[in-house]
Amino acid sequence: MNLEYGFETRAIHAGAAPDPTTGARATPIYQTTAYVFDDVDHAASLFNLHNFGYIYSRLTNPTVAVLEERIAALEGGRAAVAAASGHAAQFLTFFTLMEPGDEFVASRNLYGGSLTQFGLSFKKLGWTCHFVDPSEPENFRKALTARCKAIFIENLANPGGVVVDIERVAAIAHAAGIPLIVDNTLATPYLCRPIEHGADIVVHSTTKFLSGHGNALGGVVVESGKFDWSQGDRFPSLTAPEPAYHGLKFFENFGDFAFTMKARAVALRDFGPALAPLNAFLTITGVETLHVRMERHVENARKVAEFLSGRDEVAWVSYAGLKQSPYYKLAQKYLPKGAGAVFTFGITGGYEAGIRLVENVRLFSHLANIGDTRSLILHPASTTHRQLTDEQRADAGAGADVIRLSIGLETADDLIRDLDQALGS
Repeated sequence: MNLEYGFETRAIHAGAAPDPTTGARATPIYQTTAYVFDDVDHAASLFNLHNFGYIYSRLTNPTVAVLEERIAALEGGRAAVAAASGHAAQFLTFFTLMEPGDEFVASRNLYGGSLTQFGLSFKKLGWTCHFVDPSEPENFRKALTARCKAIFIENLANPGGVVVDIERVAAIAHAAGIPLIVDNTLATPYLCRPIEHGADIVVHSTTKFLSGHGNALGGVVVESGKFDWSQGDRFPSLTAPEPAYHGLKFFENFGDFAFTMKARAVALRDFGPALAPLNAFLTITGVETLHVRMERHVENARKVAEFLSGRDEVAWVSYAGLKQSPYYKLAQKYLPKGAGAVFTFGITGGYEAGIRLVENVRLFSHLANIGDTRSLILHPASTTHRQLTDEQRADAGAGADVIRLSIGLETADDLIRDLDQALGS
């Protein structure tokens, strides 16, 4: 019988089963580096990618495999590969796509670390990123060149609260014969499933809402299984013979999960940013309550945003869940269950006022993370985006007056009271 299970059921059960040896119901932490082969032929079949199984935990691990399958199921994807962090997941993605001299187009409204990774570190690998304003999808088309291999967006931007029109950007990418990559970290698959709107690859920092408790680093790449990598021989990494595997052609052999197989078998193998089994276990545990947590995150965020929008000390609030937001209609389309729990606002008084606020809160934690059960506050201009120029910070939605909040699961009235006293200090 082919059953279509609901999101909540998949969040708890997908990819997992009772341990066949002990009967343990929770996914065990397989804290091992390597796995015994049945015989020489079994080992050879694994190393040649003729059979699936476990060789070494830099490549595959049973605990990590449960997390990969679960997130792929929640995103509606074909397969997934996990990594040690969100940045590592992005690196695996682009290393699998790109050759030296290749280019891609990305939204300029990204997490500050992604702007630095794409704009500076990737240059050393011979990859060029063209940043554009995502509020007008045609900007992506205008920036495309013959060497472009992908378009990259955050569908709900960190920190600016910008909602990108996924379907229009996907159409532009597909017309150019390239994939759309969507960072779905802030929305999570509970609020938005980009593959249903045309995305070909979804990446996450699982460190954030998927894990949800601020205790486990991780990242994941999910492929839709729908992109034709053979078109025009533009992606030799997937269509040409791979010398590391005796000339195996990944797309020819693995079809709709060729991308994640290549990312695992070459990029993860050779660069080694493997997800630790303990972190996978903690993230699996977090994912099991994702749907419950996200509902409270969103409810609290809306209440706090409404409070701030009425304060004299606040010049503006950028939260797509507010009707006055220019992204409200897009949020209703792509985020019908809520516009997430991370948003920004502008404090009157600029840079110095921002520093005073983050130092005067008592319940909010001043730190550089999002997606925790605890509510978090940050002044991006003095922390996550401080390496950027003033112009780059402004373009990324992280100007001198910007405060970023990640709203947790506390009592909303307590969060409002804390901000009230800090703003009045």
